[in-house]
Formats: sequence, C-alpha cells, structure tokens
Amino acid sequence: MVDLDPLILTFYRDRYVEDDRLIRSGHGRLEFLRTQELLRRWLPPASAVLDVGGATGIHARWLAADGHQVTLVDPVGEHVDQAASVGTFHAEVGDARQLQQADASVDVTLLLGPLYHLVEAADRAQALSEARRVTRPGGLVIAAGISRYAGLLEAGSNGFLTPENLPVFTEAFASGCTDGKAGFTVAYFHHAEELATELTTAGLTDVEVLAVEGPATNVLQNTPPDAAEALLPSAVLLARQVESDPNLRAASPHFLARGRR
Repeated sequence: MVDLDPLILTFYRDRYVEDDRLIRSGHGRLEFLRTQELLRRWLPPASAVLDVGGATGIHARWLAADGHQVTLVDPVGEHVDQAASVGTFHAEVGDARQLQQADASVDVTLLLGPLYHLVEAADRAQALSEARRVTRPGGLVIAAGISRYAGLLEAGSNGFLTPENLPVFTEAFASGCTDGKAGFTVAYFHHAEELATELTTAGLTDVEVLAVEGPATNVLQNTPPDAAEALLPSAVLLARQVESDPNLRAASPHFLARGRR
C-alpha cells in the first residue's frame, strides 16, 4: 500500500482523465512533443528504463515502441491496471520513495511526476536518492518539475486571475506549495536552479535543467485544439531555441532535469 495524499489520489481517480492529458489540448500536445524530443535526445538506444510515476503509460508506450525495455511504477492502482493492459511493458504499483527495483538495475530512471507531488523536501530527496540507487553507474536520472510561475502565468493568461484570488497564486509562488484549491491538486513548484540543486545534492553529476514547453504555452492552452495544431511547429521551435536561456526558462510550465549517476 502506497502512502499517497488522499487529495492527490482523489484528484487522479475522480477529477482528472490522466490517459489523455497530453493529447487533448494545445498545451498538452506541446508538452508531450517536447518531452519526447528531450528524452530521445538524452536516452541511449535500447535502454532499460524505469518510468516512476508513469501513470497510464503515455510515455511508456512510445518508449517501448522506440525499443526500450520499460518498467512503469505508479502509486495509483487504476493507472497501473490501465498501463498493464497495453502489453508492451511491465507495470506495477509502487512508491518513488521506496522502489522495489535492485541497486544499479536500470540504465535510465524517469521521475516525470513524483517530484511535484512530494511537497516535503525530505520526500523529494528520498525519491531522487532511490532513483540514483536503482540506476547503473553512468546512467541517467531524468526528473520533471513544475515552474514556480506556472499557476500565476496560466491564470493571468486565461482570464481567471482577479484581485480577489491573486493571493492564492502569490502565496503558492512564495512558498512553492499549493493546497489544491486553485484547480490543480496538492503540489510543489520549483525554481529551475532549485531543481538542479536537488539533483546535485542527491549525488548526480552533469546536471542540466531545460524548459519543456517554452513561452508559447498559454497561447496554445487558450486556442481550440484544432487550431492549436497549426501553431505547434512554431511553438516547438521557439521552445527549443530558448530551452536553456536562464531569462526565459521560468516562462515554461515544466522543467526537465537530467543528471548522471
């Protein structure tokens, strides 16, 4: 049994259709395409990949199709059942803070969700420590984080931000934490350098943090899906050009950090 915050469990079971999150909006499509691009840039061919927090397998599917040997771990049993039904990779219930995999048993460990649902620094450190433990020497740990600016930028771009609810977003910006009352669930938001420090502190080297979606995110988020498709090539090109620019990284809702064991 995984010790998961009930608010997070309820969010993913009852309020959020995880399986199509990355295909039902322009923002989701942009996040998916850029995550694919970065992972394909970084992963060695035919790697043993541990996808921790892999949900219903949105990334595990294409990684397996690319020739990687994928094991998916997720704390939500319904997600694991859905992922297991795909049949091209193994899926099991598990906790990022206490992985069942053996030491140095995989080439790449992905944490594409756990760090922003572990609001306590000690829990994030434990998840990164576990990811390092199960990764072979020379292998990669790749972790996603949500930008500290993400909620404020989204609300300010879609007309939701008002003087009355502004404190909800400014308080989350100051602390990094949200209690799930502003649309998303319980989560922790990072600054890019903070995420880099967490990976370095976990003993990883050659740490790099890149912006995923880039500054065009909220344009696509507020564009009907059919129209957004035509904007995607330019948005991807823009994201690629500024992915490592320290002045623009925070304009992206998500970061992707890479470190080597």
